Amino acid sequence: MINDKADMDEDSEKIINTGCCHDCGGRCVLKVHVKNGKITRIETDNEKEPQLRACSRGRAYRQRVYSEERLKYPLRRVGERGEGKFERISWEEALNHVASKILDIKEKYGNSAILFVPGGGNQGMLHGVTPVGLMLNQIGGYTRHWGIPSYEGALFASMATYGTMMTGNARDDLLNSNLIIMWGWNPANTVWDPGTSLWLAKAREKGIKIIAVDPIFTDSAAVLADDWIPIRPGTDTAMLIAMANVIITENLQNQLFIDKYTVGYDAYKDYVLGREDGQPKTPRWAEEITTVPEKTIIDLAREYATSKPAALIAGWGPARAAFGEQYSRAANVLCAITGNIGINGGYASGFMRAYSSRESVSSTGKKKEGPIKQTDETLKPKKPRPQDNLVDFNAPPRKDALFKLRGGTNPASTRVHFNDYYNLILQGTKGGYPADIKMAYICGTNRLNQYGNVNKGVKALKSLEFIVTHEQFMNPTAKFADIILPANTFMERDDIAVPWLGSPYYIYLNKAIDSLYETKSDLEICRELSKKLGIKTSLLYLPEDQILRIFASPRKDIKNYNKMKKEGYCKVKVEEPFVAFKKHIDDPENTPFPTLSGKIEIYCEHIAEKNDPLMPAIPKYFSHSEHYDSPLAEKYPLQLITPHNKRRTHSSLHNIPWLEEIEPHSAWINPTDASIRKIKNRDLVDVYNDRGRLRIPAKVTERISPGVVCVYQGAWYKPNKDSVDLGGCANVLTKDSYSPGGAFPLNSSLVEVELYQKEQLEGNL
Repeated sequence: MINDKADMDEDSEKIINTGCCHDCGGRCVLKVHVKNGKITRIETDNEKEPQLRACSRGRAYRQRVYSEERLKYPLRRVGERGEGKFERISWEEALNHVASKILDIKEKYGNSAILFVPGGGNQGMLHGVTPVGLMLNQIGGYTRHWGIPSYEGALFASMATYGTMMTGNARDDLLNSNLIIMWGWNPANTVWDPGTSLWLAKAREKGIKIIAVDPIFTDSAAVLADDWIPIRPGTDTAMLIAMANVIITENLQNQLFIDKYTVGYDAYKDYVLGREDGQPKTPRWAEEITTVPEKTIIDLAREYATSKPAALIAGWGPARAAFGEQYSRAANVLCAITGNIGINGGYASGFMRAYSSRESVSSTGKKKEGPIKQTDETLKPKKPRPQDNLVDFNAPPRKDALFKLRGGTNPASTRVHFNDYYNLILQGTKGGYPADIKMAYICGTNRLNQYGNVNKGVKALKSLEFIVTHEQFMNPTAKFADIILPANTFMERDDIAVPWLGSPYYIYLNKAIDSLYETKSDLEICRELSKKLGIKTSLLYLPEDQILRIFASPRKDIKNYNKMKKEGYCKVKVEEPFVAFKKHIDDPENTPFPTLSGKIEIYCEHIAEKNDPLMPAIPKYFSHSEHYDSPLAEKYPLQLITPHNKRRTHSSLHNIPWLEEIEPHSAWINPTDASIRKIKNRDLVDVYNDRGRLRIPAKVTERISPGVVCVYQGAWYKPNKDSVDLGGCANVLTKDSYSPGGAFPLNSSLVEVELYQKEQLEGNL
């Protein structure tokens, strides 16, 4: 909405209150200056605290809107899949073709042959994937995924330990801590809600000690931490368990808390002390695994146990690994045995959604506490609603799902893990998958670029009969589509952004300019396509503002919708910082944990029912096929990590010149490893394994641990004629598998690095 201070004359500059809602870890206020229908500059929040200030990504958004590379018109493929050759067609031709293919595939193969591939490219309530899902549901449904790469390991662990994903304390509560541990957590780059870095800076100014545990000396460690503890990737679980060993053997655990609020401590204690398997999980045992010195582990364990209240913030990065759910569970248990849960200054690590107006409340306002009770009534088939996906509906749960608990991942057995899509497409029902896929409807995601094993993905996408995508740029995935429908940006439509971590605010994204070229919003695309699919009535046919009001209505703390729309945000006043599980700790009789036992589950009976040795009922440390100690390490001795960086949001904003200047894309390598390979800073190197090879400049730096290579995720895949990726896409090297609890192994790949021999491959660049 136009700022009151702006003159309404069309020739004058107006200020539009809107926001940024990519999946970057923040939802931030943008004040967009518009003159003669064009954005001239972008500011951010300078109003009352808490200020929802945008980072460089949001501030650079004007370059995305006006990029010469934007897709302007509907396109139809005329070359080979992946070649990127298209011709311009009209919207009428494009929509008719898409509708015809959807109906034809539905008729021939059934709705399960339609694969909906959603993503987080837009994080608004309305635009992005929501209209597509609503539309496909109304023609009988589709095959969809389970599992989210960012957090699936952490989500599984939170459900298993606490029975909910609502964990963590509000950021301002960090000032009540005596110690803060940032474990695999880099909010300087990944934001984790606006204001996070400010509260950490205030904590540091107050004298609260901050320790960073990470293979990289991150920007957060450099600016905020008193100590940096480098650790070998994928071994975080071993260090956490060794810390538990110190705490237990030195009797530093909070036994009163353990006895009152937890179940399964004795079983965990037996594992930690080696009574179960004969191997005590001592700091010396962990030193060999983690490369963290024994004394460092002991000191950190003692400091965490005795500095109560202390906040162990276990980031999602180490959980994006093989057996990543074990790391998250081990962190959760360490919080529990020290009694740092449900108290000011503590922190219940896990999924870390720290506040919500909808916490444990349905749209009817009724409480949803406790696990699902399995009765004859609950097991009866339910009657579907118009918004339900009939392919999923009433499907039995997957064997690996925690289906007895509310929340978490949809347990339907018709769903396939998101990192297993390529096998689903290539193998289908003959390979034991629930469907034979014929087409993909892609929206809000650069799918090929952002998931494991890109080269297998190329084969899978080439095998499909039909692919349609909503897109803004000709990214690597769009090149494989048959029809591209050009979507507008969030500067060209209205929407509401829900806070990324559930913090107490909302952003209203007021439309700043009219849609450029022939682009349409996701709602407009699906509204027009729905008519051609023969859908008579639909929520999508309602006016945009009416739909947004319907979507916003369950949010009880949006008191004045019109005021939020005018100001561009709704900052919710809270009486005190949110503390997860405070009511459960203060009044356990009336507020049990929503687990099957009603307590924090160090030993999870629901997991024990699975009878899977790789999904143990207590957190355990495992090696795996691409770990530092596996036989494959002789061939590929370096461990690859693929974190988020400050210049992109996943693969969005990849091609923004201002952001490219912030940090050149490169492969980080320690000087020791570089010297062995005769690699100097900025040399062109090949990073490779059996899945692929990418060519990228080297960054030789002591900010990364020896034995580790970092290629930040999100750079666009750009293969040459020999299938060497010249774009630096990290997922050319990662695996398309998943852990028993659903964790994505995107930080669990072994690689080798060699100096690029230009004379051998002169013609390939």
